[in-house]
Amino acid sequence: MTQIEEVAAGVYAYLQPPGGWWVNNTGFLVDHGGVVSIDACGTERRTRAYLDAISSVSRAPVRTLINTHHHGDHTFGNYLFTEATIIGQDNIRDQILNFGLPQVDWYWTEVDWGDIELAPPFVTFAERMTLYLDGLQCDIRYAGGAAHTNNDSYVWLPEQSVLFAGDLVFNGGTPFLLMGSISGAIRAVESLRELGPRTVVPGHGQICGPEVFDAVLGYVRFVQGHAVAAREAGLSPLEAARQIDLGPYSELLDSERLVGNLHRAYADLDGASVDLFAALADMVAFNGGKLRTDA
Repeated sequence: MTQIEEVAAGVYAYLQPPGGWWVNNTGFLVDHGGVVSIDACGTERRTRAYLDAISSVSRAPVRTLINTHHHGDHTFGNYLFTEATIIGQDNIRDQILNFGLPQVDWYWTEVDWGDIELAPPFVTFAERMTLYLDGLQCDIRYAGGAAHTNNDSYVWLPEQSVLFAGDLVFNGGTPFLLMGSISGAIRAVESLRELGPRTVVPGHGQICGPEVFDAVLGYVRFVQGHAVAAREAGLSPLEAARQIDLGPYSELLDSERLVGNLHRAYADLDGASVDLFAALADMVAFNGGKLRTDA
């Protein structure tokens, strides 16, 4: 059941629990002349429902859409924001265009995507930019390097101490770093913690406070440590994942992401690239079947 929560005056989080594969959180900021949306959703149906939710709060048009990174759960619905300027970090455009439209899927359970059209950002920035809404300062900042992806940004509202973290932060779900960097994710999350936010809207999961940073960092360092030991033992990422006791992380949603994270950790250690399709196939093997999505 989707939820709208006003986390500060004129600042709303739109939550899609529990936040598994292809089911993300978004947010929007309202002023007298228009709305700024932080991300779209992954399917036509979900994005239309999100736009209806915005309309239930404000009849003003969505004038600006910020993409926190290129993944389809945050960008496939861009094309429905017909009056919006779409903004993203410099690397997002190429990543969206290279990824393309959803295809017949060998990795996830069936999804009704709708009539998706690609609509990448047409205003991009390198490091940061700032928007103002009725005096509200909205900072959009690049994570500084590869983390969840190579184009992650977050939205920071300093006066309200509210952070829209994108997929740099998962709350209750397993972080996913296959297309990013283990060490880069650690640096990015540590930098988010330094902001000192009171309220964090994660890319997936429930709204939380700064305690979420320790939870994310704990998991990523857990993967990093196991990757070093498993690689030295000559285990493949899939073999390693089957031997690892997740312990305190066993209840996180989508635990099969461990396999993809190990693929990334091995590649980081070797200074090599990742075979994304091999990693996804290993995740399916670990899961015992296609990865479950409720998108």
